[in-house]
Amino acid sequence: MRKVIGLGETVLDIIFKDDQPVAAVPGGSTFNCLISLGRCGVKASFISETGNDHVGQRIIRFLEQNGIDASSVSVYPDSKSPLSLAFLNENSDAEYIFYKDHPKDRLDFNYPEVNEDDIVVFGSYYAVNPVIRPQVQGFLDYAHQHGAILYYDVNFRSSHKNEVMKLTPNILDNLELADIVRGSTEDFEVMFRKTDPDAIYRSQISFYTKKFICTNGSQPVELRAENGFKKQYPIQKNEQVVSTIGAGDNFNAGFIYGLLKNQITRNVIEQGLTESQWNAVIESAMLFSANVCKNINNYVDEEFANNIKLQ
Repeated sequence: MRKVIGLGETVLDIIFKDDQPVAAVPGGSTFNCLISLGRCGVKASFISETGNDHVGQRIIRFLEQNGIDASSVSVYPDSKSPLSLAFLNENSDAEYIFYKDHPKDRLDFNYPEVNEDDIVVFGSYYAVNPVIRPQVQGFLDYAHQHGAILYYDVNFRSSHKNEVMKLTPNILDNLELADIVRGSTEDFEVMFRKTDPDAIYRSQISFYTKKFICTNGSQPVELRAENGFKKQYPIQKNEQVVSTIGAGDNFNAGFIYGLLKNQITRNVIEQGLTESQWNAVIESAMLFSANVCKNINNYVDEEFANNIKLQ
């Protein structure tokens, strides 16, 4: 059975509405993606770090409760687990403040087994952080050499915009390693001062990887691929938006679920997906994303997951 390996941070998301806390849920971009996949019956494991405290213990317990192998999560005895404060506005979009206590000792990866056509999902600041870059790059190289599909979610927050110059070499390395890249117009505005998908693809992406997905909130999803293939996918209007915090993370989860369900291997990706294959995986991505916006949590709900569970 193919599996998904996630690489990313863990946080406790404390969510505010009208300046009052309304929920506290385990989170992190790749974390949210994996929880949704685990609920849908996908075999998955997570490489991350957390503190040896109540929050860290809850995060590891939550991973295991949702079927995720947490044996590659490093627990630091002398550091506190990170927190994120997410303030929802009238459109249910969030602004964030992050609190992180950097551990004195650094990540020492316990590599999970990686086999051909497994899928590695990575992204956010975690994937470019200079402090752990050697370990991250080492694992990505290892996964690529073992025939895995590498899915890179750029997810570059404006809180790191003053570090763009310093981090650009790591970003470019990630683009080169990735088989598929997804980012939002917000990410590319911060990194490259561009928001037009064609301009981003032409000047920043296509030299490194040919498969590019650009999301832009409620605006259509833009796809660019080899041989000049491009397509736009309108987003269905969702009347029940409670929170958009997990929307992008679950787009990733749905896309990866679509790759598995449609038996799309690395060889297929290298040859080039057909239009019908692209349609299937992006439709799956949008379904996951729409579902997560209906609740205050960061992952698809149990009913949705049970209805589409992989056998």
